[in-house]
Amino acid sequence: MKKILIIEDNEDIRENIAEILELDGFNSITAPDGKVGVEKAVSEHPDLIICDIMMPELDGYGVLHILGKKDETAGIPFIFLTAKAERSDMRKGMVLGADDYLTKPFEDTELLDAVESRLRKTEAMRKEYANSSSGLNSFISDAKKLHNLDALHENRKSRLYKKKNDIFREGEYPNYLYFIESGKIKSVKTNEEGKEFITSIYSVGEFFGYEALLENKNHPDSAEAMEDSYIISVPRNEFNELVYSNREVAKKFIEMLSNKITDKEQKLLNLAYSSVRQRTAEALIEVSMKFNPDNEEDFALTVSREDLSNMVGTATESVIRVISDFKEEGLVEAKNSKLVILDLDKLEQVKRWHTLR
Repeated sequence: MKKILIIEDNEDIRENIAEILELDGFNSITAPDGKVGVEKAVSEHPDLIICDIMMPELDGYGVLHILGKKDETAGIPFIFLTAKAERSDMRKGMVLGADDYLTKPFEDTELLDAVESRLRKTEAMRKEYANSSSGLNSFISDAKKLHNLDALHENRKSRLYKKKNDIFREGEYPNYLYFIESGKIKSVKTNEEGKEFITSIYSVGEFFGYEALLENKNHPDSAEAMEDSYIISVPRNEFNELVYSNREVAKKFIEMLSNKITDKEQKLLNLAYSSVRQRTAEALIEVSMKFNPDNEEDFALTVSREDLSNMVGTATESVIRVISDFKEEGLVEAKNSKLVILDLDKLEQVKRWHTLR
């Protein structure tokens, strides 16, 4: 049973809200003022807080400000109650982190709809997502359903980027979020000698370029089409407006960004301490998971040896030699210059132990 804290100085309104919620199956906790409300929020850990704005002792803005600074209460969804409907009041609450507003007087159904909608959105945003591009995709898919993020790319014209065309270059200021309608994109770091290192690969249905937008910094790498690709560009102001209009969505994007940074740090460690054989196995696994997520048999990977070597961080000749070894061991086979993964499990062993066990 979901627990809801009601902070309201008017006893009649407070008890009426509690009764409505309890009739709908919620467990209600009440507080007559902001000070008591903060204490109960900390001790009771409610699933949602409904709070009046104008109260003695401590007003609703003060309650939200205090709870937002505490780790144990910062993530609790918060709905303001107000007799005012002025935009400035709403704006102030949203800046502090409020999730929704109810203007008094309100209908029973308005209250229940707001509570159920907010709980549903919060529960979805608290799901655990894999530390990978597929995890980001799952998150964005859920966020689309709940927060209208489809508007980021729906009804927009896509642009064709031919193979090897740049989408953006390292060091450029980020003006867009990008969505892949078709094709494959790689993000690349380049050293002073022009040697490339592929940091990520993106495929159909994925967003990319969001790291620089979230950090408000220049792009840390370049993005290039691995094949003819249709890309939709979303202006940064629209991305910010849609994403940051909900704190759960913003928080999850930041978490995903942190996970991506951790993933890149792990790649750097592997580059420093893993053998070429291990790193080649890891690159093949990553490409296979990206372009053949259902692990279909005889699926041919259309990735060049040059791109593989740029993922591994070594000379193309070295990767070709390792792939030849993998062919002899029955791990991969070549079909018309394309690669087919025959045994992902053994490639995982190679990735971990360098030699087959």
